[in-house]
Amino acid sequence: MSTVFIALQANEETRPIIEAIEIDNPQAVVNRQPAMVKIDAQGQLVIRKSTIEEQLGRDFDLQELHINLISLTGNVSEDDETLTLSWNS
Repeated sequence: MSTVFIALQANEETRPIIEAIEIDNPQAVVNRQPAMVKIDAQGQLVIRKSTIEEQLGRDFDLQELHINLISLTGNVSEDDETLTLSWNS
């Protein structure tokens, strides 16, 4: 199984997003660095709008991720509710 990842800027805007990703992906490894946070997962990483909204306490459009996105790897599957990174078998 291959590793996928997402890297986000480390700031107050991304803190609740990162917490939500950790909640939805307990197998993920979070690597916090001074300027960024990189989240690795084997096979698949799922980012759910509803979990981010719970952490933020407000509505959230998944397109807002792009504001603080540094990089990602994997095939991206996205709709209004989830963004999934995975590798096709």
